[in-house]
Amino acid sequence: MSKIKPLSPIEKMLQQAFALWQSGLLQDAKVIYQKLLKSIPRNPDLLTNLGTIELQMNNLETGVELIERSLKIHPNQPHAISNLGNGLFALKRYEEAIRVFDLSISLNPGLPQVFYNRGNAYRETGRFNEALANYESAIKINPNYAEAYNNRGITFNDLGNVEHAIQDIEYALKLHPNYAAAYFNLGVVFKEIKKFKESINCFEFAVKIMPDYEMAYYNLGNILLELKRYEEAVAYFDKVILINHNNAEAFLNRGVALQELKKFSEALASFDRVILLSPMHPDAYLNRGVTLESLKRFDEAIQDFDRAISLNPTNAEAYSNLGITENHLKHYDNALAKYDEAISIDPKCAEAYSNRGITLGELKKYDEALINFDQAIALNPDIPEAYWNKSTLLLLQGKFEEGWKLYEWRWEGTQKEHRRHFSQPLWLGEYDNLHGKTILIYPEQGLGDVIQFCRYIPMIEDLGATVLFAVHPSLKSLVATMDANFTIIENGTDLPDFDLQCPIMSLPLAFKTTLETIPSEIPYLYADSDKIKDWKRVLGDEKITRIGLVWSGSTIHKNDHNRSLLLNQLEPILQLPFEFHCLQKEIRPTDQASLDAFKQIHQHQDQLVDFSDTAALICELDLVISVDTSVAHLAGALGKPVWILLPYAPDYRWMLDRPDSPWYPTATLFRQPGIDDWDSVISEVYKRLQALSSE
Repeated sequence: MSKIKPLSPIEKMLQQAFALWQSGLLQDAKVIYQKLLKSIPRNPDLLTNLGTIELQMNNLETGVELIERSLKIHPNQPHAISNLGNGLFALKRYEEAIRVFDLSISLNPGLPQVFYNRGNAYRETGRFNEALANYESAIKINPNYAEAYNNRGITFNDLGNVEHAIQDIEYALKLHPNYAAAYFNLGVVFKEIKKFKESINCFEFAVKIMPDYEMAYYNLGNILLELKRYEEAVAYFDKVILINHNNAEAFLNRGVALQELKKFSEALASFDRVILLSPMHPDAYLNRGVTLESLKRFDEAIQDFDRAISLNPTNAEAYSNLGITENHLKHYDNALAKYDEAISIDPKCAEAYSNRGITLGELKKYDEALINFDQAIALNPDIPEAYWNKSTLLLLQGKFEEGWKLYEWRWEGTQKEHRRHFSQPLWLGEYDNLHGKTILIYPEQGLGDVIQFCRYIPMIEDLGATVLFAVHPSLKSLVATMDANFTIIENGTDLPDFDLQCPIMSLPLAFKTTLETIPSEIPYLYADSDKIKDWKRVLGDEKITRIGLVWSGSTIHKNDHNRSLLLNQLEPILQLPFEFHCLQKEIRPTDQASLDAFKQIHQHQDQLVDFSDTAALICELDLVISVDTSVAHLAGALGKPVWILLPYAPDYRWMLDRPDSPWYPTATLFRQPGIDDWDSVISEVYKRLQALSSE
C-alpha cells in the first residue's frame, strides 16, 4: 500500500487560498496569492487566479495586468482569456475586449457566456447588429439564457424594434420571474413609447425584488415628474437620495418637482446640493436661477443664468430665462437682446418668442407682440402661455370675441394649479335656457376679479338657472347684497349637488361679451346699512371732502412691481385740504414709517375685517383713489367715484388710452405716459384735486 505524499508548504497555501476564494473571502485569499507570487512569480495559474480576484474586487487595471502576464506564459487558457475580456470591458476598452472574446471563442466556441459578453461589447460600441448576432449565438447554445434574451431585447429597442424588444425581455422574465434588471429594462422601453402606466408597474416590480434599485426609483421619479405628479416624484427622488447621497441628477429633478409645487426654499436647497456635487452642471444653475427668479431675488437669478450660459453657451433656455428676469427688472432692451440670443441659438424656441411678446407688450409695441405670440404658437401649437398672453393683449385692444376664447388657455398655463376638476359639464353659454339646472360659479384668480365679474350672476338666473356661488370668506357678506337669489358657498367647503359648472372668469365668454354689451348697470353691489351707520358714528359729521386711498396691492400679485406705489410718492396730494382715509388692510414695512408720519391719513386696518366693512366705509367717502387693486373694483361696483392709477402697460381690463372704463361708469383712469412715470400721474391727480378743492 502506497503512502500519501504530504503536501508541500506551497501546495498547502494554494489550497488555503483557493478555499478562501471560494468562500468569498477575497481579501484573505489575495494576501496568500500575493505571498505565493513572490516565491513562484511565473506560475500562470497563480497569476490567473490572483488577477481574477483583483477583477472581482474591482481593481480592474491590476487584474487585467496579472491575467495578461499569465497568458504570455501560457496562452491557451480559455477561461483566463474570457476573464481578461471581462476586465477590458469593465475598463470600457471595448475594442480590445472584442478581440479577446474573438480569441476565446476560437479556442472554445461552446461557451455561451463569451458570446453574451462579446454581444455586450458590440452594443457598447453602437454595433447593434453584431450584438444581436452574438446574443443569438448565446441563446442557441443555451436556450434558457435569460440574460441573453434581456440584452437582445435592449438591443432591439436600440434599433427601434420595440415589439421584438418587449417580446425578448418578457421571455427573459418568463425564464427568470425575479429578474429585477429585466423589469427595469422593460420599464425603460414602455417609458420611451409613453406607456407610463405599464412603465411604472415594471419599475415598481423591480424595486420590490431589489429594494435598493437606485435607477428604478430614479426612473419612477422622472415618469411622475413628466406626468406632473410632483409630490409622488419628490418621494421617489428622496428614495434615490437615501440610497445614494451623491446622485446629482436625483437632486436636480427633485428640485424641479419642488419648483413646480412652489416649494421654492426646498427647491433651492436641492439645486445647491447639485452644485456642491457637480460645480460645472449648467442645468443646476439654470434651474436655481428660475427658482431665485420666482422668489424675486432677481440679481442672484441673473448670476445663475450667466453661469449656466458660461458652462453651456448654446443653451437657448438659459438666455430666454435671463430675458424674463431682465423683464422683471424693467430692463426691457436687455430682455429683448437675451430673447434674440435664444432665438439665434434655437430658431424654434417657442418660449423665447412668447417671452419676447410679453416684453414688447410692456413697451406697448402691441403689433410686434402679437407677431411674436403667433410665431410661438406656430412653432408649438400647445404653448399655453403664448395663447393666454395673446388673449390679454386682444382684450386690452377691445377685440373681445377672439380674446375671451383664447383666455380659456389659462387653464393649461398660468392658472393650471387653480383649475378645479368636476364630473359635471363645463357651461360656456351653449344653451340659452337653463330652467331646472343648478350651476356652480366658482372663483379662480384674485378677489378683484370676483368683484368685477360677479355682475353676471343675475344674468345667469335670468336664464332660469339656480346658481351656487362659491366665494372667498372675505367676500361672502359683500356679494350677498346683490339683487339675486343665488346660494353663497364658502370656497373650499363641501358642495351640494349641481348640474353644470363655470369658473367666474369664463362668464364674459359664456355671454359673448363685446365692448358694447358689457353689463355696466351700477351699482350691482351694496353696503350693509347697519355698517354704514357704524362708520357714520366713527367718522362723525363730514366737514371737508373725504378721500379713500389705496397705494399698493398684494405683494404676491404677479404684476405688483408695476401697479403698486410707495406711500411717500403720494405726498404732494396729501398736502391738499382733504380728509384722507386708508382703505388698505395690509401695510408694507417700507410704508409703515411714512404712514405713521402722515397724520392726515386716518387708519382703519383693525376695523376692515372683510369687504363688507370696506364697502360701508367707501359709502361714507366722496372719492376713492386707488392703484389697480380689488378696492378699485369695489368702489366701481358700488357706483362710487373712483380714480384708478395705472401703469404704462395696464392690465387688459382697463384697455388703452381712454380716461374712462366701460366696466365702471364712475371710474376715471390716470395713465402713466411713460414706463414707471408715477410722477406725471400724481401731478395730474394733484391738478384735478386742486380743481376739486376750489369748487
